Formats: sequence, structure tokens, C-alpha cells
Amino acid sequence: MDANALSLDWARRGFSCDLWTDPPGQCWEGFVHDVDELFMPAEGTLEIEIDGALSRPGIGEELLIPAGASHSVRNIGATTARWYYGYRSS
Repeated sequence: MDANALSLDWARRGFSCDLWTDPPGQCWEGFVHDVDELFMPAEGTLEIEIDGALSRPGIGEELLIPAGASHSVRNIGATTARWYYGYRSS
């Protein structure tokens, strides 16, 4: 995955682009944002829950988390997980 190309693509679409890293077992629960968020796994095994719907996106699979949606991200794998995320410019 080319991080620079991804960052440029997301910027053209009005989103920031950052990379996050978490150890095995890390869970981020019940986040809500006022703007849309893009999410894309880069490494590891992640589970994401958006308004109660569970998903296990594959590496490079982009998800849109709508503004106002309650969402959680969990590293359910045995290794470090990394993912890209970005917020729509307001």
C-alpha cells in the first residue's frame, strides 16, 4: 500500500490521512465524530463496529464511518495492527 498515494487520494476527496498503531487486544469503544471518517486497515486483524454492525475489513479495504455514527475499533489479532484514518474537512 502506497501511503503517499493514499494520502493524496483522500486529500482530493476532502479527508485528512493518518496512520495509527495498536498492540494486540487494544480496543477503542464508542467514538462519535461530527464529521465523516475514512478507515482502512494496513496491517493486522481488526474488527470495526459501526452503529452496532460488525465488520472485519481486509487490508486495504476502505470503510466510510458517517458523521454521528457510534463506532468502535478492536485489534482482535495476535499481532500489532495498523490502520489509516482520516476526517472530512469541515
